[in-house]
Amino acid sequence: MSRTGHFFRLGGAGECRWVFLARFGRPIMITLQMRILVVEDDAKIASFIVHGLRQNGFAVDQRGDGEQALLMARTVSYDAMVLDLMLPVLDGLRVLAELRAGQVRTPVLILSAKASVDDRVRGLQAGGDDYLTKPFAFSELLARVQALIRRASHTPEPTRLTAGPLHLDLMMREAQRAGERIELQTREFALLEYLMRNAGRVVTKTMILEHIYDYSFDPQTNVVDVLVHRLRSKVDKDKTLIHTIRGVGYVLKAA
Repeated sequence: MSRTGHFFRLGGAGECRWVFLARFGRPIMITLQMRILVVEDDAKIASFIVHGLRQNGFAVDQRGDGEQALLMARTVSYDAMVLDLMLPVLDGLRVLAELRAGQVRTPVLILSAKASVDDRVRGLQAGGDDYLTKPFAFSELLARVQALIRRASHTPEPTRLTAGPLHLDLMMREAQRAGERIELQTREFALLEYLMRNAGRVVTKTMILEHIYDYSFDPQTNVVDVLVHRLRSKVDKDKTLIHTIRGVGYVLKAA
C-alpha cells in the first residue's frame, strides 16, 4: 500500500486499483481501471486489441503514429503500452528510445511482424520489456500485458486460485471443490483456471476459444459448449457456480 497526499493505493496487478480519498474526515472508496496505450497504425488490428482489452476491464487509449504515441506516453501515466514498430512519422524503436531517454518507465510490449532474433534483440535493447510477433492470439497478448503489469508493480503471480468452494493449485495442477479432489483433463483444468481468474466477469466463447484452443478456430463451433458441459459435470453438478449468459458466454460466480 502506498500513500500520496490523501490517496491510498492498494494492489496494482489486477484490472483495477482501489483508491481511498479522505474527505471531510471520512474515507471514500473508488476504483481506477488500469490504463493501456495501444500504438498500432493498422485499424483492424488496433480495433481488435482495443476491444479485447476493454472487454477484460482495461481503460484503453489508441494512437496510430509514433509522434502522437510519444506525446501521450509523456503526458499520461500508463500501466502498460502495446507498441507496433512499423509506424508512420516516428517508428516504434525511436519512440522507445525517446521514452527511455526521458525516464518514462512504462512497461512496453512490442508488437511486430518482424520475427527474426536480431529484430527481437533490437527491440529489447531499445527499451522494450517483451516482444510478441504477428499474427498473434489475443489471449497471449493479454497474458503478456498482465505479466508486465505484475512485474512493474512487484506483485507475484499467484500459485493458488480460490472462488467460493473451488480451489486450484497451479503448481501441482490440482483442483478441489469443498476439499474434495477432482480429476480434470488438461483443457478442463485450463478452462476452470480461466473462469476463476475472471470470476464475476463474463467471458465470451471467442475468448475461451482463443485461450484454450488455437485462435483460428471457427467461433461457431460447439467445442466450447462441449468443454463447459464436461467441466460442469465434474465441478458444478448443482449448476450454482458456472452460469450461461445466453448469446454471450459464461461467468463463474462464487457461491
